[in-house]
Amino acid sequence: MAGDPLICDPGGGGLLLPLTEMEQKFEKRFRAFCYLAALGYCFLGVSIVADIFMSAIEAVTSKRRPTKLSCGHTVAVKVWNDTVANLTLMALGSSAPEIMLSVVELFGKKMYAGDLGPSTIVGSAAFNLLVIIAVCVVVIPDGEKRSIKQPSVFLITAAFSLFAYLWLVLILSLITPDV
Repeated sequence: MAGDPLICDPGGGGLLLPLTEMEQKFEKRFRAFCYLAALGYCFLGVSIVADIFMSAIEAVTSKRRPTKLSCGHTVAVKVWNDTVANLTLMALGSSAPEIMLSVVELFGKKMYAGDLGPSTIVGSAAFNLLVIIAVCVVVIPDGEKRSIKQPSVFLITAAFSLFAYLWLVLILSLITPDV
């Protein structure tokens, strides 16, 4: 790996770039401009898809159904629990890039895990669990309190998160220590 040419040098190559061999004959600055323009175009596409996705999520989570009370009155009740919907969206939004990175790397290495994919997913999950929760606690102004509105949802999420980390430790340390 140390003697291999860089992606931007003649003879170098990566998973996706350069697209053609002729591309390596272009000046590096022009190629960098083209790559940045393509990256910006991809970000624009992602933002459009994310906007459509958020509109769809809002439509789904705002859905209500009529429920008849014991006194005979009918009221509209939300179908989705706000806490569950928010936790699901947070997990999806924060983990989707790492999962896609892992999938791309997996296909690039002929279905063998690389150094980047699994480590990125574990690191992101640890960051979400430790740093984001710590920041949420630290930003509460002095003298104010916050409480969990629905502790059962929080406890289920916490239990499954703990199970996932313990399972990961079990797999990496005990079942397959040197793989």
